[in-house]
Amino acid sequence: MSRLEEIYYEAKADKWLKRFAVFCRVALAVAFLIAGFVKIMGERFAAGLPSNNPLGHYFDALYITGYYYTFIGIGQVIIAILILIPRTSLLGALMYFPVIINILVLTYATRFDGTREVTMMALANLFLLVWDYDRLKHILPFKQPETDAPVVKKPLGVRLRIIFFGGSFAIVAFIIAGTFYLFEIVPGNSEAECINQCATSKNPAACKVFCDCIYKQGKPLDSCLAAFNKAKDLRKVDGK
Repeated sequence: MSRLEEIYYEAKADKWLKRFAVFCRVALAVAFLIAGFVKIMGERFAAGLPSNNPLGHYFDALYITGYYYTFIGIGQVIIAILILIPRTSLLGALMYFPVIINILVLTYATRFDGTREVTMMALANLFLLVWDYDRLKHILPFKQPETDAPVVKKPLGVRLRIIFFGGSFAIVAFIIAGTFYLFEIVPGNSEAECINQCATSKNPAACKVFCDCIYKQGKPLDSCLAAFNKAKDLRKVDGK
């Protein structure tokens, strides 16, 4: 057994990491249960998000797809239940992963303010897949070497928890800081939020052009970004 496998099996036996795995399962399940029941009840998801918001356009279109919208909700509830049950948690995590990756790409593409939370959900899902590697490896498309019963020869002890939780904290901090500086301008969750960022923007006038394009004209995000960049270029020309 390799050193990496030793660390893996030691982690699997650690009570704090077990609790963290349960926390991830519950948190992911709750998120999908809420989202799923909203769809099953026939309500628009993220009802407070304006229709002219880039992600609001998507939710409006999804909402009027009839029983497909309900089907998505039922699927999310089923996945949530599967991930909660220990015996089916791996199946739930496998089904959860492509869905959350799709949502993750969607939130980045539309510059949604909830990108941080969705990124953390995707990482939590990935953690659960790694957590169940001892079961998952049997369906992976490559031959698994025969190994003896797991015996940890050099346990890390408390250092394992420090490394894991310290690393997790560092990743969360990086996500929060990274997404904050990722985009020069974002639509926010409302027109007021969008305009508020203009006060600290390097190009307040261009920022207002962007917000007006999003919320008053209702144009696509790419068109409004083009208008924003054009307004910036005009300011540079005028400043010369």
